[in-house]
Amino acid sequence: MTVAVTGASGHLGRMVADLVLERLDPAEVVLLTRTPEALGAYAERGAVVRHADFDEPDRLVDAFFGVGRALLISAIDLERRAEQHRAAVEAAVAAGVGHMLYTSVPEPDEANPAVVTPSHRATEQALRDSGLAWTFLRNNLYAEYQVPVVEQAIASGQVVTSAGEGRIAYVSRDDCAAAAAAVLVQDGHEGQAYDVTGPDPIGPHDLAALATEVGGRPVEVVPVDDEALVAGMVAAGMPEPRARALTSFAVAAREGFLGKVSRAVEELTGRPPRSLREIVVSSREGSSAG
Repeated sequence: MTVAVTGASGHLGRMVADLVLERLDPAEVVLLTRTPEALGAYAERGAVVRHADFDEPDRLVDAFFGVGRALLISAIDLERRAEQHRAAVEAAVAAGVGHMLYTSVPEPDEANPAVVTPSHRATEQALRDSGLAWTFLRNNLYAEYQVPVVEQAIASGQVVTSAGEGRIAYVSRDDCAAAAAAVLVQDGHEGQAYDVTGPDPIGPHDLAALATEVGGRPVEVVPVDDEALVAGMVAAGMPEPRARALTSFAVAAREGFLGKVSRAVEELTGRPPRSLREIVVSSREGSSAG
């Protein structure tokens, strides 16, 4: 079966492409991107590289032509991506794609306050309504994004948060890619929603303990309310919309939407997920070696 990966020039897309190319004939791998020139090395390996822009729906059908199963990696524009994803789904239907995977978020229901939730919920519904077979890969927050958080905590001696006792099952981007690639090349995952998580639910005190361990100095948790958290990030130079977006994940953790741990990574890939500690230690060792 020919498979496709959208957003193939992005971080996750490239990781999935590399893994899929290890398991399939390159001629059966279609890589979709707005910047085909960025994937020249993949074309040299025999993969099919095609231009695909979710803002050009009339051309998307050709991009999906001949594809049996596709991975739709969520776009980055929160304001527009529900519409963009819908265009991709409609094009996939018109092109004859049979099965589409989608990178979503844990518990994308109306009660989840994370800023990304509405667009993920809309895309999942569009897939359910499309007639395509679907699989949802509900990735938790990337562990890699916590590396600078831990470094800042070490430098300041504080983890400032409004998450309360809320926990997050941070997952490595590598594990998200491995899970997606496994589903992309296998049958039998239709109609499934997988929570793709790391091995541990991490709360603020766990984060402070990790920073203390790897940094060699005490780090304390400083609880604040949501508005104070936003104000602190803005004072540090972050644009307010991004500060509010990040704070929405603290609220989601506090309200219990991000702490569930699953065995999906191990069940799909045959190996356990990497822990946040592994990611942080590996990053610090790499920095020291550099």
